[in-house]
Amino acid sequence: MQAKLEHVNFTVPDPKATAQFLETLLGWKTRWEGAAKDDGYTVHVGGDETYLALYAPKGDLAGRAQRYALEGAMNHIGIVVKDLDAVEEKVAALGYVPHNHGDYEPGRRFYFDGPDGIEYEMVSYA
Repeated sequence: MQAKLEHVNFTVPDPKATAQFLETLLGWKTRWEGAAKDDGYTVHVGGDETYLALYAPKGDLAGRAQRYALEGAMNHIGIVVKDLDAVEEKVAALGYVPHNHGDYEPGRRFYFDGPDGIEYEMVSYA
């Protein structure tokens, strides 16, 4: 049996706002939300089989981790989309700047820094 990724859990300042952004951009839905570890709050946003778990602890956050330079740091989140050009237009319309475009096997892609300092990679295999 091949394993399948179910979810990734990461910390954001406002899980509801980040979930709303992902719903608007990708047509995802909130699967669940509620109280979480250490009096925090979590929103699960995605599809029927996979999702992102957006967590905010109670109290202030310590700041953003540096990407690509710290062991164990999350560098970016890769999301497969059907229409890469349409998603890129939507990203720009939402006020984010697409960068680092790539057109190589097995697909095309671009990246953008979304809310909360998280980098997203949008990929199409079409």
